[in-house]
Amino acid sequence: MPTFRFSSVMDAPVESVWAFHESAGALERLLPPDGSARLVSRRGGLEPGASAELELRFGPFRRRWVARHTECVPLSHFCDVQERGPFRLWRHRHGFEAAGAARRRLSDEVEFSLPLAPLSDWLCAPVVKRILKKMFRERHARTAEDCGAGILEQSGG
Repeated sequence: MPTFRFSSVMDAPVESVWAFHESAGALERLLPPDGSARLVSRRGGLEPGASAELELRFGPFRRRWVARHTECVPLSHFCDVQERGPFRLWRHRHGFEAAGAARRRLSDEVEFSLPLAPLSDWLCAPVVKRILKKMFRERHARTAEDCGAGILEQSGG
């Protein structure tokens, strides 16, 4: 199963970065700015059982994506899984790790599988990873901006 990892070191305390992710408008702020995804509904915050429904747009096509949070350890990490959507499997872990005094490593790890796997995973995973790299680079930049922090380092893909 393909795995994508991306991380950024920010000059912000964990409390600021975590508070951003807990805030009511964080998910909307982290959606792609091109309008290819919009929030339809949201239940709860980061706690297990919380969920969000998105509408994804691929040209003239629309697809619903329902994600449910399965794990949350405040100031450490939270996880979500796709219940319905374009992937055969999607598991996403958001991590918040110390990276020195007043610095935080924000990390995202996504395990995914596409419909018609394993052939589709082998053929399409590189394309999916390029899309995810662009998306997470933008998401981390918005997170840093909203936390009043700078990005000191980025890695992954």
